[in-house]
Amino acid sequence: MERIEIGFIGIAIVLGLIGIRVPIGAAMGATAFFGIWVMMGWNVAAGVTRAIPYNLIGDWNLSAIPMFLLMSFIAVEAGLSRGLFGAARVLLNWLPGGLASSTVVGAGLFASASGSSVATAAAFSRISSPEMLNAGYNKGLATGSVAAAGTLGALIPPSVLMIVFGIILNTPINALFIAGIIPGILTAVMFIALITVRCIINPDLAPKTKFDVSAEEKRALIADAWPLPLLIAAVMGGIFTGIVTPTEAGAAGAFLALLLALLRRQMSFAILKKTAISTAAASAEIFIVVLGAALFSRFIGLATIPDWVIGAFVGFETWQLLLLICVLLVVLGAFLESISIMLLTLPILGPLLGAHDVNLIWFAIIVVKLLEIGLMTPPMGMNVFVIKSALGNQVRLGEIFRGVSWFVVIDLITLALLLMFPMITLWLPGLM
Repeated sequence: MERIEIGFIGIAIVLGLIGIRVPIGAAMGATAFFGIWVMMGWNVAAGVTRAIPYNLIGDWNLSAIPMFLLMSFIAVEAGLSRGLFGAARVLLNWLPGGLASSTVVGAGLFASASGSSVATAAAFSRISSPEMLNAGYNKGLATGSVAAAGTLGALIPPSVLMIVFGIILNTPINALFIAGIIPGILTAVMFIALITVRCIINPDLAPKTKFDVSAEEKRALIADAWPLPLLIAAVMGGIFTGIVTPTEAGAAGAFLALLLALLRRQMSFAILKKTAISTAAASAEIFIVVLGAALFSRFIGLATIPDWVIGAFVGFETWQLLLLICVLLVVLGAFLESISIMLLTLPILGPLLGAHDVNLIWFAIIVVKLLEIGLMTPPMGMNVFVIKSALGNQVRLGEIFRGVSWFVVIDLITLALLLMFPMITLWLPGLM
């Protein structure tokens, strides 16, 4: 049997194992080991399995993941994200659909700290969705805005997805972080514009709510929200100016989050213990997946699949190639979670993108946007199911999907802008 045939059989086996709910790290790692064994013998398979984990875990860039996770867990558990929705509501209540727009801003900031779109959707489905429903908001708008806003965490830095992308395709992580800022802000602005226009056209979607607070109460609400924006600005400012590397920024961010929690008397030993355990567990989960993907990437390379892919698409124009990749990632996003998709596809797509001279920093943002869309689309639509679980019988699943469909459309328009005008993404990294 030829190597290329073994490679494609290996890909089919991995997809089958994932389909029956085998953890993706184990599926890719085991398939890679046995595939290399079949192609090149036991000694080579054992040698690769020993060498790759050692070399990968020793990668300095990978240590950025637990640092940023620690920062995010401290920020969330110590309540540094508390008050985001209230402060955003003070600033945006004058807009039609102001509660939904406030959700976009508050959830976007929360997501950038938590690093998890799903966690953001779960939190704001309990914070803002009930308030919108009680105010008479359309159920689709009240839940769709939460599902869409949660996806901003993948794009607004710091982002674990961007770290994983940078490690797989050897792309500067600091540039990836900076590249996500303007597309992230653009996405939030597009969401708010959609909400505002829809509510102007159909005021019944979002009845005007009274939010009368004194000047002193407004100052208190805004003061309660300042730690998180300060933390994000400090971390990203350090990366943009080159004062710190992404890994150092993660460590500095974790320390600053701890310091802010202590200054606000929101840190205890129990919270510190919980954040340490959560960081270790989440880091181990990600590392296992990354190790399995690294082994699978080596297997794919030895099976000459990247060479075959380059040859198969050598006659394609770059725009045709990108269109095919977009369709592929949207389809996969409907069935798999984000990191799994990246680890499964990037080892194959990387050489092909290099052959077409595609800018990887720009392409990373395109990938993240596509994965964001996957979090809102059926049949998986992870954010949608999280919101349904949180709200129970208050809203039907179909109502959430109908509500979020508007945001999927506006996300596709934003994606088109990023594809047509790469400088939206590349301008800030070019200033570094």
